[in-house]
Amino acid sequence: MTTPASTAAEGVPTPAPARPPALAAPAHAVGGTVAAGFEPVRDAFERVIATAAGTGAAVAAWHDGSWIVDLWGGAADAAGTTAWGRDSIVMPYSVTKPFAAVCALLLVDGGQLDLDAQVRRYWPGFAAPATVRHVLAHQAGLVALDRALPTEALFDWELICATLAAQQPLWTPGTAHGESALFYGHLVGELVRRVDGRTLGQFLREEVSGPLGLDFTIGLGPAEQARAVEITGLDAAFREGLLAGRPDLYPRAIGNPPGIQDGAVVNSAALRAAEIPAVNGHGTARAVAGLYAALLSGRLLRQDLLAEASTAQCSGPDRVMGGPNAWGLGFGVDEDGFGMGGLGGSIGWASQAGHYAYAFVTGSMGDHSRADAVENALRDCLGLPPLAS
Repeated sequence: MTTPASTAAEGVPTPAPARPPALAAPAHAVGGTVAAGFEPVRDAFERVIATAAGTGAAVAAWHDGSWIVDLWGGAADAAGTTAWGRDSIVMPYSVTKPFAAVCALLLVDGGQLDLDAQVRRYWPGFAAPATVRHVLAHQAGLVALDRALPTEALFDWELICATLAAQQPLWTPGTAHGESALFYGHLVGELVRRVDGRTLGQFLREEVSGPLGLDFTIGLGPAEQARAVEITGLDAAFREGLLAGRPDLYPRAIGNPPGIQDGAVVNSAALRAAEIPAVNGHGTARAVAGLYAALLSGRLLRQDLLAEASTAQCSGPDRVMGGPNAWGLGFGVDEDGFGMGGLGGSIGWASQAGHYAYAFVTGSMGDHSRADAVENALRDCLGLPPLAS
């Protein structure tokens, strides 16, 4: 995708040409800029990059109409032969989900989707008695499949959607919630396709990423694949650690079809080219933060719809993830704002309390402590209290 240049008013930087840089600089070099007064954010990010076990990371932040942080660093491949550059893109796992949700919300905004209509109104043959709202808020109960599917099914949109349509929900929709970790994008994306005619990836490019100048894509072409960062750290120890404290439903929800936590699958051309909109968007930190900047500044959704989308539709124990959380319409929500974290440590966030948009994306699997440390440096510069631990 050729990303159009943005206007100065939009404030989203124009991506550099799609050309991965040779790793001529030191492996832990950090590039990019911070606004005056935000040097501690660079310091915190440099500490993250200095200790990166695999590929690097990028961070961006927007505050009250201005870009104040745009940094990247580390390697873009496991061998350390290519540097993470300004236009490197990475798969931030579930950080993709709000991009999918926004596509559906635009159709709600335009009167083409009704939040409280049954999904089967738009998707004939859909068995679960779920509404569009239930799907967007992770309340539909379609988080795992009874039918075992092979890894190749990840690349087969029609097969996954047909299986989801026939699947009985694991709870009565609306009575509980649990993140549809692997299938959220298919549920939302098939609604978009049946109402609009375009795939979710195409809709995102033409209605969101293109108009806003966001370098974020679901379903990569050859030029975008050449810019993709290699995901590192998806080893057995990491996967085992993810199971600690999780409900029994978690491995079922993430492991059928298998492969989304397997480096050989995740870094394959086939997975990058596919549309798996719960997890496999690819983009820059600027693009992720840019989505939230557009939402906060009223350039994407009506303010009343955004208010509804960023208000908890449900809260309490998540039946897939295990801990307590709250879901809006496509976003995790709390007292600070709304957004979404992703497997491995990436995050995109809109702080309504602090009037900023923030994104941290990484190719090196770990927890969210790295993103939190950099965001706390940002919050300190803005005179805000640190994130609650």
